[in-house]
Amino acid sequence: MAVVVSLGGERREKPRANMDRLSALVADDLKRVNDIILARMHSPVALIPQLAGHLIAAGGKRLRPMLTLASAHLCGYRGDSHLKLSAAVEFIHTATLLHDDVVDESDLRRGMASANAVWGNKPSVLVGDFLFSRAFQLMVEEGSLPVLGILSHASAVIAEGEVQQLITSNDTETGETAYLDVIRAKTAQLFAAAAHIGALLAGRPKVEEEALDSYGLNLGIAFQLVDDVLDYSARQIELGKTIGDDFREGKITLPVILTFRRGDEEERRFWRRTLEALDQNPGDLSHAQMLMERHGALRDALERARHYGAIARDALGIFPDSEAKRALTEVVDFCIERAY
Repeated sequence: MAVVVSLGGERREKPRANMDRLSALVADDLKRVNDIILARMHSPVALIPQLAGHLIAAGGKRLRPMLTLASAHLCGYRGDSHLKLSAAVEFIHTATLLHDDVVDESDLRRGMASANAVWGNKPSVLVGDFLFSRAFQLMVEEGSLPVLGILSHASAVIAEGEVQQLITSNDTETGETAYLDVIRAKTAQLFAAAAHIGALLAGRPKVEEEALDSYGLNLGIAFQLVDDVLDYSARQIELGKTIGDDFREGKITLPVILTFRRGDEEERRFWRRTLEALDQNPGDLSHAQMLMERHGALRDALERARHYGAIARDALGIFPDSEAKRALTEVVDFCIERAY
């Protein structure tokens, strides 16, 4: 039985951050986006909507398409192109999840059996390819070459991040720079593209495009840092998710990198055995959590997340106050406070 590690910290008096403002802001648009997603998942090949629907039904907050919708509101966009492009963003995200689970040999996704565990690796990869193709169909239908450029670039960078993670997988000598390069490509790039689209559609000045790109990129880095902390923390259980998935798969995340760097040789031998050789025994996860607590790794990884969150908030500074700006700011707080 794993020991649950508390992240500690002072008790917060203010209400916990949430996404209520963002959800209310984009509710009508998001319903239309969901309709597009369901329609474009359709295929005469029955396995395709069945498998894709399994993953989409598993939940998820639709955070990335919501960023596109909110950024369009922020920039005063009045058309409908943001709807199909938001659906394209979600299809790209869903496709990467299908491919991730195959590469990671994951059996669970959001507390449910992963698609590859139910249908196998080959169907999961091919349906992921189908969703990528659907995403590009939606982009082409909207006819914006600049938007197509942003999202196609993001897709290529995400793939590069996946390959880079594969190279560093189970390697305890991986450093913080290499780790950040992976999450910047694999996670943050799609956040950046999703937020950038709103300014592009609205024809806003380059400085606003760059600001929203920076907002999304740094939010995405903070989001992934918190995810990696949660995998070893008590808060993950409160959120209804299992802990230790990254540990069992031998993933080298920032909490591991910090703990490995700060430990003695005996502790490093433990990490090499459990993460490189994947020779894991009952109680090893508990020991890993104890070492992270001893060396302050979870605390310091969260400090990194706060740093990137602050950069994301600052990026919104050039925009006048509005409901959309407040909603996007609160998303930063929500993503970081998930850890408490």
